Amino acid sequence: MYIHPGGGAIARNNHKNSDKRRRILDAAVSVFAEKGFFQSKVSEIARMAGVADGTIYLYFKNKDDLLISIFEEKMQEINVTFRRALEEEKDARARFRKLIHMHLAGFQAYPELAAVLQVELRQSSRFMRGYKKVELKKYLDFIGEVIEQGQKERAFRPDIPLGLAKRLVFGTLDEVVSTWVLAGRPYDLETLADPIVDLFLRGIQREPSGTKTETERR
Repeated sequence: MYIHPGGGAIARNNHKNSDKRRRILDAAVSVFAEKGFFQSKVSEIARMAGVADGTIYLYFKNKDDLLISIFEEKMQEINVTFRRALEEEKDARARFRKLIHMHLAGFQAYPELAAVLQVELRQSSRFMRGYKKVELKKYLDFIGEVIEQGQKERAFRPDIPLGLAKRLVFGTLDEVVSTWVLAGRPYDLETLADPIVDLFLRGIQREPSGTKTETERR
């Protein structure tokens, strides 16, 4: 086996570069959340990340590229983390409930990221029009897998089109988090998780007297 004579140095440099890129992304989240995408300056992001202004352009083409990279990398982390966590649950109802709770709890714990993904990201015409949103599609497909499992287990209605169902779930979560951000985060976001689960699993139809809701049964 051939070992590159500078392998150790290369590994250290790669780790250093990865750490610097991560610092830039985290700094951008903070600056975008505080000042807004259009008002934010690359120099402010560089100062918070502890790097020279020009260093940012070694990793990102411009502010739009930086904003979209935040979305892609954070969504990638979400996809990996959620899949791993939901493997612990066996049936679709439990997996669905856990997914809703994790989505809301994640944004509750990182409000700056919530502000960037729910508000500032939509200021980018490149993201809204020309970007393929690969990681978002993976997340939608993941939601679809949970719903499809529930349909096979006869826990969820089989006559609802899967594409419609997964977009309805994501759209609801997206709107709930956006409303929370724009309202100034005045309440605990995760407290809405059980009512959302109940709404999806039972709908808005009134049940016969004496029937317990999903939340009451827990």
